Amino acid sequence: MSTAEEDFLRRAIALAAAARESGNPPFGSILVGADGSIAAEEGNTSITDNDISAHPELKLAKWAARELTPEDAAKTTMYTSCQPCGMCTGAIERSGLGRVVYAMSGDQLNGLKPGGGFAPVVQDGPALYDEARAVVDGYYS
Repeated sequence: MSTAEEDFLRRAIALAAAARESGNPPFGSILVGADGSIAAEEGNTSITDNDISAHPELKLAKWAARELTPEDAAKTTMYTSCQPCGMCTGAIERSGLGRVVYAMSGDQLNGLKPGGGFAPVVQDGPALYDEARAVVDGYYS
C-alpha cells in the first residue's frame, strides 16, 4: 500500500473519530477520484439523523450514482475506516465504484463488540417464483 493510500485511510479514520465525537457510530469514508483528489467524504450520522441507513459508505455510493458518470465512478476508490456492511456493499456495487480499501474488517469489528455482530434474520424463499418472474422478465433486456 502506498503512502497516499495510507493517508486516505487515515482521513477516513479521522472522519470516524469525528462521527463518534458527535454521538454517532465511529465510521468514516472518502471517495477519491482517478486524479487522486478527494471527491467527497462522509462520516456516520445514523444516530443524529435518526436514520439506520446513514452509513458513510452508503451516502458516498448514493452521491456517486447521482453526481458522477458511470465512467468516472468506475475510476474511483473508496477508502473507509471499516469494511462495508452488506447494505453498503450492495449500494457500492450498484453505484459502479471501482474499488474499496478498508482499514478494519467486519470480523475485526465484530470482535470489538460485546456479543459480536447483529443476529441474522431468517429468510424464507423463493416462493411464487413464476408470479414474481412475470413482473421482472424482460426488464433487464
